[in-house]
Amino acid sequence: MKQKLCAALALLALAGLAQAKLPPLTEEQKAAAAAVKDKQAWTDKTMAYQLCLAQDRIAAGYHKKNGGKPSMETPACVNPGPYVAQVAAAKEVGIADSKPSPEAGARQPPPGKN
Repeated sequence: MKQKLCAALALLALAGLAQAKLPPLTEEQKAAAAAVKDKQAWTDKTMAYQLCLAQDRIAAGYHKKNGGKPSMETPACVNPGPYVAQVAAAKEVGIADSKPSPEAGARQPPPGKN
């Protein structure tokens, strides 16, 4: 009985370790995940377009063989076009970027006085 209790406690301890939290994602990892999500959405649209074309071919063959017209009009298949990556321009702000610039309305000292 004690062996079963010890084994159960050991399993509970291991289960607690297995549920440890992962560190938060970095900006690069978030950008990579967004790029993968964007690519997957485009792939899904492309697959739906190809399925639509295949269904249209099958329906056209059926109506040609059986001699009839479709009972209802179906919407046209929409081609998603080529994949274009949605690159998010992530720019790190450094010390040089944080200084005021003349374009932003910052005052500059008169020439000769520094």
